[in-house]
Amino acid sequence: MKKLFVFTAAIFLLLSCQKETRPNIIFIMSDDHAEKAISAYDSTLLKTPNIDRLATEGIRFENSYITNSICAPSRAVLLTGKYSHINGKRDNRDTFNPDQMTFPKLLQEAGYQTAVIGKWHLKSTPVGFDDWRVLKGQGRYYNPLFYVNGDTVKYEGYTTDLITDFALEFLDNRDKDKPFCLLFHHKAPHRNWMPAPRHIGMFKDTKFPLPETFYDDYKTREKTAGTQDMEVKNMYSGYDMKIHFLEGEREMNTGGGRSTNFDGTNSWKNVYSALTPEQKEVFDSYYDQVNEEYRNANLSGKELEEWKYQRYMEDYLACIVSVDENIGRVLDYLEDNKLDKNTIVVYTSDQGFYLGEHGWFDKRWMYEESFKSPLLIRYPKKIKPGRVDDKFVMNLDFAPTFLDYAGVDIPEDVQGISLRSIFEEKDEPWRESMYYHFYAYPAWHDVPKHDGIRNKQFKLIHYYEIGVWELFDLENDPHELKNVHEDGEYARVRHSMEIKYYDIREEYEVED
Repeated sequence: MKKLFVFTAAIFLLLSCQKETRPNIIFIMSDDHAEKAISAYDSTLLKTPNIDRLATEGIRFENSYITNSICAPSRAVLLTGKYSHINGKRDNRDTFNPDQMTFPKLLQEAGYQTAVIGKWHLKSTPVGFDDWRVLKGQGRYYNPLFYVNGDTVKYEGYTTDLITDFALEFLDNRDKDKPFCLLFHHKAPHRNWMPAPRHIGMFKDTKFPLPETFYDDYKTREKTAGTQDMEVKNMYSGYDMKIHFLEGEREMNTGGGRSTNFDGTNSWKNVYSALTPEQKEVFDSYYDQVNEEYRNANLSGKELEEWKYQRYMEDYLACIVSVDENIGRVLDYLEDNKLDKNTIVVYTSDQGFYLGEHGWFDKRWMYEESFKSPLLIRYPKKIKPGRVDDKFVMNLDFAPTFLDYAGVDIPEDVQGISLRSIFEEKDEPWRESMYYHFYAYPAWHDVPKHDGIRNKQFKLIHYYEIGVWELFDLENDPHELKNVHEDGEYARVRHSMEIKYYDIREEYEVED
C-alpha cells in the first residue's frame, strides 16, 4: 500500500511539474510589417517602444526569412511547418486544407487551451482551436466583420484595438489550469493603411528620406523587376491616398491592379461610406485639407511620385503605432497577471514589405525587403535578455519550436527546425542555405513565379516560366541591383549555386 502511495504521489508530482513548466505561447503576427519600421532594427522612421521591449528582454533575429512572401501561404506555413507545395496553400486563392496536421491541433490534444484572434485569411474554418474570432477575408480597418466560433458578428471600432480587446478577453476567461496558446494576428499595416482616429496626421510634418533605390531603373533585371506593377507612383489616388473624387473624375493609375477587375474609382468611396458619422468627422478634419493641398498643387512627374511616397509613409507608419500600443497592452497584462516569466511571446510579420525601395510598395519578391521578416522573441526562462542572433531562421521553424517546448513529438514530415538550440545557446549545426518559392501569377502586381536559394553571400533566383535566372552578390551588392548570372567572373559561383539549388529542391520534395 505504501509503495502504491509513493508511486501515485510521484506521478502526480510529475504531472504537476509538467503543467507548471510547459510554457504558454502568444504568437503575435502583423501583416506586411517591414523590418525597418521597427525601431529595434532601425530607429530612422519611428519609435516602437513596446515591440522593442521584446528585443530588450529577449532575442532579436537579424536573419529571419519566409518561404513564400504573400499573406495566406505564410500563415499556412506557420501552422504546419511545411512549404507551400506540401501544405497545399500556394497563393491567396487556394483554400487551406483544415484536415492536415497543424501545431495548434497537436497542442490542443496535449492539453493546451488554444485560440486564434484576428486575421485568418485561409478560406477554411479554423480547426484545432477552442476559441476563434477571425476577420472576414482581409478584414477592414474600421467596423469589421468577424467570424466568432461560427457566427458572423459586426463590431464598431478600430480593428487593431478590437483584436487586442478580444485577445485580452480570451486571456481573462481562459481555463487557468491549462497552458494556453494564443495566435494574435493583426490586419495592420496591410493596405490601404487607415490609421486609428487618434493617430491620423501624426506624421504630417515628418519628411521621410527617399530610399537609396527609389529611382531604380531595373537595369540587368528588365524582364523581372522591370515588369512589375507595384510602384509607388502608380498608387491609387483614392483608395491609397484617400483623395475624394469629384463628380465625373476617374482613377487613372493602375495601383497594382491592372491584372484584376478592381474598381479604383469607387473603392475609396465604398471604404469611406462604411465609416460612422463620428469616424467620418475625424477623417474629414484631416484628409479634407490633404485633398485641398493635393488639388491646388497640381503635381506631376517626380513631384507627384514623391508626394505619394510621403503620404504612403505617413499612413503606413501611423498604423504601426497602433499595433505597437496594443502589443504594449498585452505585455502589460502578462506582467500584471504574473504570466510573463513562463510565456513565449513572439512578434513577427507574415512577410516583409517595400517602403519605397526599388520605387515599390507590397511584397512577393525573393529580394531582401520582402523575403526578410522581423522576428523578436521573449521567453525569460530560456532566452537571456538583449540577445541578437544572425543565424538563418524561417517561418517553417515556429511549429516545431512550439511543439518542442510543449513536450509534444514533432512529426517527421515537418520541414522546419526547432529554435530551442538558438534560444538556449547550444552549439549545434544550423542551416546554411534557405529555399524560397513564390507562385501567385498571374495576379496583383505582376510578379512572375520564381524560386531560389540564398546563403550567406549569394542569392540565386529562377523565374522558371519565363526562363530567366538572377544571381546576386549580396556582400558587394546588398540592394540587389546587378544581376551577375551571366558575368564570367561569377561562373564558378553560378555553377555551385545551381547545384545547391537543385539539391535543396530535392531535399524539400519540390515538384518540377
